[in-house]
Amino acid sequence: MQNIIEEIQSLFRTYSKETILNTSKIPQSGSNRIYFRIVTSSQTYIATHGINLQENLTFINFSRHFRKLQAPVPQILAVNENNSIYIQEDFGDVSLLNKLEQNGYNDYVKSLFKQSLKALAQMQIVGGTTLDYNWCLTSKEFGKQAILSDLLYFKYYFLDTLQIPYDKEKLIDDFEALSTYLSYADHKYFMFRDFQSRNILIQNDKVHFIDYQGGMKGALQYDVASMLWQAKAELPDDWKYELLEYYADCAQELLDSPIDRNRFVSQYHGYVLIRLLQVLGAYGFRGLFERKAHFLISIPLGLRNLQWFISNKQIGIVLPEFDRLLRLVVSDETISHFEPLHAKDDTPLVIHINSFSYKNGIPGDESGNGGGFVFDCRSILNPGRLDAFKSLTGRDREVKDFLEQQTKMPEFLNSVYDIADIAVEDYIRRGFSSLAINFGCTGGQHRSVYAADALARHLRNKFKVKIELNHLVQDPKKWVNP
Repeated sequence: MQNIIEEIQSLFRTYSKETILNTSKIPQSGSNRIYFRIVTSSQTYIATHGINLQENLTFINFSRHFRKLQAPVPQILAVNENNSIYIQEDFGDVSLLNKLEQNGYNDYVKSLFKQSLKALAQMQIVGGTTLDYNWCLTSKEFGKQAILSDLLYFKYYFLDTLQIPYDKEKLIDDFEALSTYLSYADHKYFMFRDFQSRNILIQNDKVHFIDYQGGMKGALQYDVASMLWQAKAELPDDWKYELLEYYADCAQELLDSPIDRNRFVSQYHGYVLIRLLQVLGAYGFRGLFERKAHFLISIPLGLRNLQWFISNKQIGIVLPEFDRLLRLVVSDETISHFEPLHAKDDTPLVIHINSFSYKNGIPGDESGNGGGFVFDCRSILNPGRLDAFKSLTGRDREVKDFLEQQTKMPEFLNSVYDIADIAVEDYIRRGFSSLAINFGCTGGQHRSVYAADALARHLRNKFKVKIELNHLVQDPKKWVNP
């Protein structure tokens, strides 16, 4: 990691002579790209390191193209020789989703959605008309094969895990029919591919777009469907209708030929379905196969979104086997399989999570049950052996980055989550009042602290359960004698 930071700083010096005050890693999302924020006395910048050089080049070329047309995308300021690192304009950390969560469904937030959709139409139609689609990372166009690929992604990584019996040939026939129907869109321009509120940053009440390197030529409706039906946004139905109409008006102003609104909306619903299924496929892959807890928690939300859509919208084509299966997929019985049991206000269970040092021995159980879990973190590479981390704890950003990026801590915690989840759900059902979970390491300062915090956050989010979190080395008064 230090070598990457040094390369970033060296590249920055080819762009600016300003003194770098700090270069810090930004928390990583779902991709393999690593982001850093460069801080100088006058402003900040974003540096990206990615091992997929073609992906980097696509983003750089797309950004330069759309920037020339005054689209709200970051300016690329410097790129190293092999395209593995680039520095770009920084739009901050506040996304449109953050604004929605902070302010709710008010007129200010709606205005930001409208601003985003108007800028999207400009970027798609004006920018997409002159874009060189040879720059695309994968397919040049979201046509029949790409649509079919998304449907199969949903089939393999989500549908098949449910073990619902179906006629394979009839389902593939329905996939073929749907992908053919949607591939004949009237208006095809640039398709952002992942246009949603978390990829729209707000700075000084202006919208800015990021994360469009997966873009290609495609139907205008796909990006609107991605934004308005994002599960975490949970936009009200009247907002979805109003914003779709607003977007169609914006697009119509830029198009030479008139939009057939009935056909446009019918195909829009088809792309909503494709998007919802693609998202469930991603949740299935990341959650059911890679066992990443965040994606497992997101599955019920995605299913509820799909359930409402199937009950209220039509896509303009008959798909007998697929329709039958989708209704089984979104049944309350199927959804309940993925929904964790939430603690209620009167649930007696309190989970006592401790970090400790093995030098002091394993802490006792205050409840008197003498049970619970003890997880030994000493198999994880110890950041305390490095001078830079000796005075820090598992709550400091630098230590978190080290544990997340340079150790097996994420895999270790995923296994802990699987074990703890079974016990917590069982204890809630049976009305138990106490569960002790302890994390130990050599000094009780780095690994155990990080792990205890991570589990507390996971259990709160998943089960809404009461947590008592103690770091026994940091606060010796909390120590319970074995």
